[in-house]
Amino acid sequence: MKSGSVRASIAPMQRRTPQSFLKFILRHGVCGCAGWLLLFSFFPAIKTVADEPSTNATASWVFTATNHLGEWIWDTNTFDKQTVRFLKTFEIPVGQRVSRATLHITVDNGYTLFIDGDEIGRGSDWRTVTEYDVTQLMHTGRHVIGVEGFNDRLEGGLIFGLHVELASQEVIDIASDNTWSTGPGDGKKWNGSKLNAATVRPAIVIGPMHTHPWEIWPYGLATVPPIHPVVLHFWQRGWFQLLLFCTAAAALLFSFWLLTQLSAQAKAQNFLKVERVRIARDIHDDLGAQLTQLLLLGEVAQREQLESSPARAQFTQICDHARELAHAMDEVVWAVNSRRDTVRDFTSHVCKYAQNFLRATNIRCRLDVEPEIPATAFDLPVRRNLFLAVKEALNNAAKHSQADELFLRIYRSGQKLSVVVEDNGRGFNPDETRAAGNGMTNMAQRMAEIDGICEVQSQPGGGCLMLFTVPLPPERRRWFRRVENDDEGGKKIEISGS
Repeated sequence: MKSGSVRASIAPMQRRTPQSFLKFILRHGVCGCAGWLLLFSFFPAIKTVADEPSTNATASWVFTATNHLGEWIWDTNTFDKQTVRFLKTFEIPVGQRVSRATLHITVDNGYTLFIDGDEIGRGSDWRTVTEYDVTQLMHTGRHVIGVEGFNDRLEGGLIFGLHVELASQEVIDIASDNTWSTGPGDGKKWNGSKLNAATVRPAIVIGPMHTHPWEIWPYGLATVPPIHPVVLHFWQRGWFQLLLFCTAAAALLFSFWLLTQLSAQAKAQNFLKVERVRIARDIHDDLGAQLTQLLLLGEVAQREQLESSPARAQFTQICDHARELAHAMDEVVWAVNSRRDTVRDFTSHVCKYAQNFLRATNIRCRLDVEPEIPATAFDLPVRRNLFLAVKEALNNAAKHSQADELFLRIYRSGQKLSVVVEDNGRGFNPDETRAAGNGMTNMAQRMAEIDGICEVQSQPGGGCLMLFTVPLPPERRRWFRRVENDDEGGKKIEISGS
């Protein structure tokens, strides 16, 4: 600070005279009072201008909430924990288009709102009016409004208003009044489409909008976004679901019928297998024993005759025919027996037959068989026709081929079984053979009956190869294996099932 200033600040203050103080009070007091009076006169105007927008906004939403509302209505009696259902029907003229539809509602204490059987919304605060934009739900024709109100305690009431503006500038107003129908709740789920005819009655008007105890009301307005109609896809419609149900029921009935047929067929097949086993056993035991006895008697009678006796030659023929008959019977027993219906057993039987048949000839039999032949099911018609075709091929080779070696090959290729009979004989022309005899034709026909193929490859001086191919059944998945006793030998046989 400057020294001058210090001195000025500590200089002794001059004393005010009474006259100067009075003049100060008078001069400043008058100005202050005038300022305060002017401020108080201006303040109410400021407050009024500041509150004017709020008052206008309140009046606006109150008008929106209460406009087009009807009267408070309820059931004949009022009690705590009460459920009341209301119903109102109206129509929109045909040919009219709705440009806007606004719905206002509240219920003391809560409600569930339905339009045309569909739930639109719910509310639980009676002090608040809820506004719904239902424009897209309003189409020409009849409409049903349903409200399920719930009164927790004391007074109960419903107040409602629907304002529909048509494109033709016409207006339809639906308000709550005594034209509404009402009925008590029965505790069951309700879709707001109809009331129980035995308990329906007109609604009772409690009073106008601001009647007791709803004098100071409403406290707020809740706005719900526009409600769109529920779009039902074709699979959600009743006719499609009914059609689907009928289709499923028909499929189920057909499945039961098919299961019954399959069960009957399985029983018939099992019975047939049992009968085939029985017939094979009877043929083997009865006819086999008699043929053996006949053969023994023939051999005894043959030995009792002289070498030059004509009867001895006849007994020899009888014995030879008896042996052939016994071999033929064995083939019949093998074909009839259902326990031999496998590819493995067929392969074993064909190989044994070829060796026994060619043993009496000058042809050497060579076997070339796949080592892992499965025990796949091999139906009787297939294995019988294939065996007879192979038997015919072996017989032709023994009679006409003049071969000294024959190959019998059995193998699988995919889902097919192939049997090859090949010799190194003199061969022949297949075209001439087909025209001359029935042997080739019979083999081809047998293969055709079982969807098989018969191929012949031969030329003069080049031997002969005959290929038989038959389809194999698909292997079934095995789910269990059980063991049964074999009646013939007392042994246990594993039987697979699927």
